[in-house]
Amino acid sequence: MKQHPPKTLSTHPQDSSRRRFLLGASAAPIAGTLALSLSSGKARATVKTSAHIVIAGSGLAGLAIANRLARDLDGARITIVDRKEMHNYQPGYTLVATGIWPVDKVVDRNIDLQPGGVDWVREMVAEFDPIGNAVITDTGKRIAYDYLVVATGVHLDYAQIEGMDVNRIGQDGMASVYYSHTAAEASWQAMETFRQKGGEALMTLPATALKCAGAPLKMTFMLDDRLRQVGTRAGSSINFHSALGNVFSVPRINDEVLSRWAALQIPVHFNSKLAAIDLGSRRATFVSPEGERTEQSYDFIHVVPPMRAPDAVRNSPLPWQEGGFAAGGWLEVDRQTLRHRRFPNVFGLGDINGTPRGKTAATVKKSAPLVAQNLVDVIAGREPSQQFDGYTSCPLLLREGSALLIEFDYDGKLTPSLPMIDPLQESYFAWLMKYRLLKPAYLAVAKGRV
Repeated sequence: MKQHPPKTLSTHPQDSSRRRFLLGASAAPIAGTLALSLSSGKARATVKTSAHIVIAGSGLAGLAIANRLARDLDGARITIVDRKEMHNYQPGYTLVATGIWPVDKVVDRNIDLQPGGVDWVREMVAEFDPIGNAVITDTGKRIAYDYLVVATGVHLDYAQIEGMDVNRIGQDGMASVYYSHTAAEASWQAMETFRQKGGEALMTLPATALKCAGAPLKMTFMLDDRLRQVGTRAGSSINFHSALGNVFSVPRINDEVLSRWAALQIPVHFNSKLAAIDLGSRRATFVSPEGERTEQSYDFIHVVPPMRAPDAVRNSPLPWQEGGFAAGGWLEVDRQTLRHRRFPNVFGLGDINGTPRGKTAATVKKSAPLVAQNLVDVIAGREPSQQFDGYTSCPLLLREGSALLIEFDYDGKLTPSLPMIDPLQESYFAWLMKYRLLKPAYLAVAKGRV
């Protein structure tokens, strides 16, 4: 494995005093706040039930709801359906892909995060039958349920990009942070090779909904920083191609990023979608909404795949039938209760939901307790009592040692939760949270503790 660069956070002189202050005065309060939140769960009465609950997926959403329901229900049978033995801390992929973390920091065992007493079916859901209250696995096993939680995550649709080969991530100057933990590590190797000489870099953004929509921006900021650290930025170009008319869905954050990129000399090409890539000749083809195609050469490219619902969801009765979420096959849930709008014994949690924004781990942290309570309410014969506001958070890396902590809701309103952090002011504070504090909080969410 390629050696990661030394973790010196003093590349920029203005960081020194900030770092001394934050390390001495601010890290402890943040850690204390997190520790308090991790240990402040209230004792609650369990609900007695013999209901069978099936959870499709064992990512953060599936684990969080499983642990909460195992604690809040007495007598329930809980079944998790997912083949994955390994659990990946996906919010850490950008840290691996930019040389900040070693890859082993994003890998855990799935079984260590599951509650005791659950049935774990090590297969994948291939078909949902909400009319018959059952799921069918890829081996043909039919599993009946009383209640279903859909937490399948997204499908990375690399196939929409002609010539793309995920097995070559890390080779020939091609990076893609989303595919896997090993792809994130390989992406860093491609970035590290590129920055030694510099050259032409292309960064991409598709037109679909994305999990961690800030990742393409983080990779762009950090590539610029990595080039500057070794003195090759002046002889290099970074061009960002967005298939949309923006780079981020929240207008204030979009404007902030564009302003910073203008200062860093990173031009943005709007309505320019990556349609094809020739990995051997290092040429990318972009297409406009009018169908005009443009070829560009590169020395480094970051490929962000279009995303959609997995086929099992998309080809079932569960997705939206019309409207903006229908094209991606996203789960049709009420945006406040996250209960299915047509099948009242089905709930959605995490990236699969067809809701405005909200495909982040922070969204799961905020929504998992609400979905758990709403499901308990329904099992107890009540209407769902909790409402979700669409909370999403994105620690946006700007350079090594500095980040923005962006928090917002369904309506794109900024909702900062820590008064000492201005969401539009870069800080080591926000970097520290991303670098050191968020994974312990993530694991606490997965185990149903917060």
